[in-house]
Amino acid sequence: MTEPEQLLDTDGPAAPPRKNGELIFGAPWESRLFGLTVSLHRAGLFSWDEFRQRLIEAIQAWGERPEPRGTWSYYECWQVAFENLLDAKGLCSSGDVRQRLESLAARPAGHDHE
Repeated sequence: MTEPEQLLDTDGPAAPPRKNGELIFGAPWESRLFGLTVSLHRAGLFSWDEFRQRLIEAIQAWGERPEPRGTWSYYECWQVAFENLLDAKGLCSSGDVRQRLESLAARPAGHDHE
């Protein structure tokens, strides 16, 4: 089975942030999103090239937005690409994903998952 790191570009627009060759994540949601994307790919729900192309498009769209663009976030572009792919494949609409994320984010600190 292909390791996640072997799927990823090492340079170019789709290359994820790295430090000393290791993937870096600025927040827990970024690593969870990464893991979910890789898991669904491994489950055969989409090809890596399908995702990669959408990621490149999301990054390009961010760069083409009129000023102000806001703070650059690779994983926000990753999220846009992932949501677009799930929607295009009929697996989950972007609205459903956003609604679930907002619901999870609204939980109080220390939520115990009950």
